[in-house]
Amino acid sequence: MYSAVDTLWITLAIVLIFMMQAGFTMLETGFTRAKNAGNIAMKNLMDFVVGALVFWVIGFGLMHSTSVHGLIGKPDLFSRGDYAGAGYTSNTYLVFQMMFCATAATIVSGAMAERTKFAAYLMSSAVISALVYPVAGHWIWNEAGWLHQLGFHDFAGSTAVHVVGGTAALVGAKILGPRLGKYTREGKSKAIPGHSMTFGVLGILLLWFGWYGFNAGSTLSLTGDEAIMTVSTIVLNVTISAAAACFVALLVSWRRYGKADATMTFNGVLAGLVAITAGCNEVSAVGALCIGAIAGFVVVFAVEFVDLVLKVDDPVGAVSAHGISGMLGTVLTGAFSTKSGFLYTGRFQFFGVQILGVIAVFLWVAAAMTITYTILKKTVGLRVSEEEEIKGLDESEHGIMHLYTGGGGDYGSLPSPVGLVDQIDLSTYDEDTLPEEYKKSDGKIRKVVVIMNQNRLEALMKALDKIDITGMTVTNVCGCGIQKGNMEYYRGAELETHLLPKVKVEIVIFTVPLALLIDTIKKTIHTGHIGDGKIFVYEVSQVIKVRTGEEGRGALE
Repeated sequence: MYSAVDTLWITLAIVLIFMMQAGFTMLETGFTRAKNAGNIAMKNLMDFVVGALVFWVIGFGLMHSTSVHGLIGKPDLFSRGDYAGAGYTSNTYLVFQMMFCATAATIVSGAMAERTKFAAYLMSSAVISALVYPVAGHWIWNEAGWLHQLGFHDFAGSTAVHVVGGTAALVGAKILGPRLGKYTREGKSKAIPGHSMTFGVLGILLLWFGWYGFNAGSTLSLTGDEAIMTVSTIVLNVTISAAAACFVALLVSWRRYGKADATMTFNGVLAGLVAITAGCNEVSAVGALCIGAIAGFVVVFAVEFVDLVLKVDDPVGAVSAHGISGMLGTVLTGAFSTKSGFLYTGRFQFFGVQILGVIAVFLWVAAAMTITYTILKKTVGLRVSEEEEIKGLDESEHGIMHLYTGGGGDYGSLPSPVGLVDQIDLSTYDEDTLPEEYKKSDGKIRKVVVIMNQNRLEALMKALDKIDITGMTVTNVCGCGIQKGNMEYYRGAELETHLLPKVKVEIVIFTVPLALLIDTIKKTIHTGHIGDGKIFVYEVSQVIKVRTGEEGRGALE
C-alpha cells in the first residue's frame, strides 16, 4: 500500500527530473552554434510535450500491458480508488514514468543537432515515446517482462532510458549524416566549437541536480527504515560516481590534449551519472567510485571512437555519454552489485544476464529506429537543405534568426561547407577565357570592407581561400536600415526598425586583382534578398608591421 508520503516523495522526484529538461536544453545549446539555439530549445520543449501526450495515450499502456503484482501495471489501480492511496499514487507514477520517457527521447536531440528537419524530429520523438521506450521498459521493469524474469537489474534506467536514447541517437546521426564541413574529403574530422561553455556547465549542473530525483525517486517510496536507507545510499552513490567520472575525464583529456578540456570534463559528469543509474541501489560507495572512474575514463575514448572511427557526427557526445556509458554501467553492476555481482558472489550468471539485456535493448532500438528514420528520410525528409543549414535552423525552421544579436563563437573559426561555392572555382577557367582584369594586380595596396549577413560568412571564407586570400579580420557588428515594404514579424506583430546582427570582413590586398576579389565576394554573398550587404574599397597609403617595423608591401608579405 502506498501512502500520502510516498505520493509526495514521487512528486518531488518528478519536479527534480523535470528540471533535467532544462539541463539538456542548456547543455545542447552550449555545445552547438548560436544560430541553432532556438531550434535546440524548441526540440527539447517539444520532446516533453509530445512525449507526455503520446506516452499517456499509448506508451504507458503498452509498457504495463500485462497485469502484475503491486503498483506497476495493475489495470484497476488507474480507475478505482477502493484502497488508501491508490488513485493519487497511480496518477503520480504515470507522470513519473512520463519524465523517464521524455528523457529517453530528448537524448537524441543533441546528436542530431544543427541539421534535422523539425517536423521529422517530432515524428521520430513520438515513435520513441509511443513504442521504443515502452517496449524496453516492459522488458526490464514489468514483472511479466522477459528480462525482469531473468533477473536483469536496471534500477533507474541506465539501459531502459539511456541505452535507448543513446542507440536512437547513434542510428539517427548515422542516417542523417554529418554537419557541413565536419569531415574533409579525406575523412579527417574538423572541430565545430559550441558557442557557450557557460551554458554547457549550467546544463551539466542542472542535470546533476535532477539526477537525485531520477535515481533516488525510483525507490517510489519513502516509508520505512529500509526505503530511507536505500535513498540515502543512492544519493551518496550518485554523488561519488559523478565526481569520480568528472575528475578522471579531466585528467585523461588533460593528458591527451595538453589542456583541461571543458567539454570532455562535462561529458565525464554525465557518464558517471548515467553509469551509476543501473546499480545505484545495490553497490557500495567504493563500487560507485570504481564505476564512475571507469566511465570517466571510457567516455573520452568513446567520444573519439564515435567521431574518428565510426564517422558519426555527434555534437554533444550523446552516443558516448548516454549510450556507451549506460551499457558500461549496466554491465558493471554485474560485477559490483553487493547482492549478485561476481566480485562478491564469485558467480557470473548475473553478469551474463546484464550483458544479454544490454545487447537485446540495443538491437531492439537499433532495428526500430533504423526503420523509423529510413521511412522519414524517404517521405517527409530527415535533413534540411545545405542553404538552410548554413543559415541556421533558427531562421530556416522557426524564423527567429534576427531576434537576437551577437553570434560569438559562431563565426570566424568554423570549417567551411563544401558545395556552395563551386561557381567561384577558378580551376574551370583556362588562360584564354579568364577575364583580363582577373589576371594581374595593378600593385596598389587596397582595403576591401564587406558588411554582410552572418549566414554567408562560411561560404565566403571558402571562396576567398580559392583565390589565395587567407588573411582577413572578421568582426561581429550590428546594422540598422529601413527597407520599405520589408516588414518582419514577431508573435504576429510588426517589428519596428531595430539593429540586425551582421559581420564586417576586412581584407587588405596588393597581389590579388581587385576585380577578381570583388566578383568573388559578390557571387558568394548574393542571394537576391534585401540585406545582402555592401562592399567598400579604400586605397591604403601606408602599412606598418609593428613587430618588425617593415612598411608597405613588406609588411603584408
